[in-house]
Amino acid sequence: MIRYERWALREKPRINVAAVEVLLRSAAIAAVLVFPLATGPNAASRTQVESPPAQSYLGFDANDYPGDNALPGLRRTFTFSGYWLNPPPGAKTNSWIGKRAELLKNGFGFLILFNGRPSRELQPPVDPRDLGARDAEIAVAAAQREGFSAGTSKVIYLDIEEGGRMLPAQLSYIRVWSERVASSGFAAGVYCSGMKVKEGKGQTITTATDIHDRAPVTAYFVYNDACPPSPGCAYLKNPPPPSASGFSGALVWQFAQSPRRRNYTGPCSATYNSDGNCYPPVDTAGGHILLDLDSSVSPDPSSAAIRVVK
Repeated sequence: MIRYERWALREKPRINVAAVEVLLRSAAIAAVLVFPLATGPNAASRTQVESPPAQSYLGFDANDYPGDNALPGLRRTFTFSGYWLNPPPGAKTNSWIGKRAELLKNGFGFLILFNGRPSRELQPPVDPRDLGARDAEIAVAAAQREGFSAGTSKVIYLDIEEGGRMLPAQLSYIRVWSERVASSGFAAGVYCSGMKVKEGKGQTITTATDIHDRAPVTAYFVYNDACPPSPGCAYLKNPPPPSASGFSGALVWQFAQSPRRRNYTGPCSATYNSDGNCYPPVDTAGGHILLDLDSSVSPDPSSAAIRVVK
């Protein structure tokens, strides 16, 4: 994906296991220093027993389909995969079309994506509401052609690359797109920024919060690759939950991008490949496909029970 904040151009990994272990050990040491173990005769009364954390699932999304031969190896690491219904940002073709059966055969869950319009395509004389309605029809028709039916794999995530507060034209487009998708029996989700952007006078905004407050979107797939909270390009069996992304209502969190954005990822730079990208694990046939890494509350994010964010 090509993502950028409105005020700053967004830049875009074979994992360095030793670096990840150092990061995790450092986090553990910090936790002990900040929250020392209770000792002494009254230690039991001062110690709280916590429930084990909920399971999170690791997935990936990529602009390019990794190839049929790569899927068995990728499935050993990833539970779900992104799936584009139209050409991804910056692309003129879509190599994912017709690959649903191959992914199903290998046991992947789905994160269904539709590339939305940038703000430059929503300016007068264009009516963003007309484009929103037209794109919703295209998204639903594409999902049905690919075998995704309402009530089975039902969440379609609209890809919004621009961050910061949404312009009125963008909100009109998102509202109509979401309403038309929902009226067709699917659920309307959005991919957007969960990163804080300064608005002046000490105020900040996240795109996810802005859309949540002003558009009828049901499910949120947010990006935040800043370290922390992101662990970087780390293939973790139980990755950090989407709620740690900066938007508590997220169902899916994109925590690593290719190429990495150096101004946000310095503390976890060693987890990325030396060229700044995140690649499939070396034991797969994925080669040099550029990956973004995601965590989800569900092994099948587009079939997850929808949590309406209040």
